[in-house]
Amino acid sequence: MTIKIIFCNIVGMHIVENRSADKKGKKIYHSILLRESYRENGKVKKRTIANLSNCTPEEIAAMKLALKHKENLAELGSIKDSIELQEGLSVGAVYTVYQVAKSLGIEKVLGSGVEGKLALWQVIARVIDQGSRLSAVRLAQSHAACDVLDIRVGFDENSLYDNLHWLAQNQEEIEKNLFTLRRGQNKPRLFLYDVTSSYLEGDKNHFGAYGYNRDGKKGKKQIVIGLLCDEYGEPVSTEVFSGNTQDPQTFASQVRKVAECFGCTEVTFVGDRGMIKSMQIEDLPEGFHYITAITKPQIESLLKKGVIQLGLFEEQVCEAQEDQVRYVLRRNPVRVKEIERSRFSKYETIGKFVEKKNRYLLDHPRAKVLTGIKEVTKKMVSLKVAKWLNVKAQDRVLSLEKNEEALKEESFLDGCYAIKTDLSKETADSQMVHDRYKDLIEVEMAFRDCKTGNLEVRPVFVRTENSTRGHVLVVMLAYMIIRKLRQLWAKFDLTVEEGLNQLSTLCSIEVMVKDHGSCLKIPRPRAKSQELLKALDIKMPLVLPHREVNVVTRKKLTQQRK
Repeated sequence: MTIKIIFCNIVGMHIVENRSADKKGKKIYHSILLRESYRENGKVKKRTIANLSNCTPEEIAAMKLALKHKENLAELGSIKDSIELQEGLSVGAVYTVYQVAKSLGIEKVLGSGVEGKLALWQVIARVIDQGSRLSAVRLAQSHAACDVLDIRVGFDENSLYDNLHWLAQNQEEIEKNLFTLRRGQNKPRLFLYDVTSSYLEGDKNHFGAYGYNRDGKKGKKQIVIGLLCDEYGEPVSTEVFSGNTQDPQTFASQVRKVAECFGCTEVTFVGDRGMIKSMQIEDLPEGFHYITAITKPQIESLLKKGVIQLGLFEEQVCEAQEDQVRYVLRRNPVRVKEIERSRFSKYETIGKFVEKKNRYLLDHPRAKVLTGIKEVTKKMVSLKVAKWLNVKAQDRVLSLEKNEEALKEESFLDGCYAIKTDLSKETADSQMVHDRYKDLIEVEMAFRDCKTGNLEVRPVFVRTENSTRGHVLVVMLAYMIIRKLRQLWAKFDLTVEEGLNQLSTLCSIEVMVKDHGSCLKIPRPRAKSQELLKALDIKMPLVLPHREVNVVTRKKLTQQRK
């Protein structure tokens, strides 16, 4: 038996008390919900905005009063003896990101416990404003984090650092549950995998080591990050490796993860030419296949053996086969033009350098010509043109000389690439193999966002193993939200960052009822904010319970300034 009493019969949003008994009628369950009525396809439906069961009677009374006067806040201000209004916290951005996280299943897999809510706040804070755990605490002081996420315990930056350990220890379960929630029994048959590196400012990080630095930061230690995505480019797992780990060494753990953790049996891995090599291919379990590319020397080797011919490299994809291995070939005309322009630009740069050296030799009669030749040669080696470009001297004048034969040999494979796979033609034709390899751009876009775009995995403000793993997991979950926002806001002439800044301007009004607690009254959003919310199918609640939670920082700027 269930009894429903509508406390506040307001069109659109109202507070409802539910009392229900168990089957034996011995135990009564009591809940209070903030609900909203809306129309969908001509039918009136209701949805729950917030569970108010743990709110005090005073807080419920304050929200009832705010709902009663929702159309005219001036009436609240006129009740001077019992009502006080003041500026509340920013609510637009945090509520929006929270709803997107909820729709993606992130809230569910993190759980409703204290650690799960703190982890969710770290993800939301990373989306709204990138920074350290300290900055996430400061953000919670100006945004309605505790009110929206129903966080009932106070926290500081140390709480968030400890929470990173919790995330790292539960990462496998979180990723597995999120994967299952999204895919169910419809398991993907294709995974995209790539790695990147992120440099460190300090040298105390557990994973920090010197290695191949993709960021161009010489002399800095780094960490290596692997990202595994499904066929749509949606992240499913991330992993942190030591900074000196080579790409192929990260591959085996991804295969085990897909087979054992995600339970996939028929899988094709897509990785670039430096990722999936002969040893990795040999170690693939039964039912696992690969799509990768081969290097220029490997292409030349196949040409010499007669497996492929240069004429097969056309704008349209062609195919050759050796034993059970298929090679999908193509020449990209756009890339050919890019390489030609780059080569010509380097030639001009060397030419200007030679002119500079000639002027120096002319102005300094005692200067050695041999020294000038060595400097020009060093410049040619650094620009990788020494194979087809020579420098010579006559009467103390330097000049450049092209080796046309060498230049022809250097450029005959311009724009050519070959994709290698063991998939049968019945499973995937040439064009499909080509297109699936090109899908790796989805992972590259994810890395670009995580490293230099909205999320800024750098700088890494953590040192321990668990803290680093937890930090990177937070960035991956935040990227899922950013990706969703970008897709749904694609029609607007703004970036995700600009959209969130717009929503951050939507602030609540704190309604304090004398002797009856307080709540957050949310005003009507501006037109631009309404457009952004409508694109996400999000409607802001009229009122939220206000949690008097103590969120503080242990580090004080005033102390650091002394």
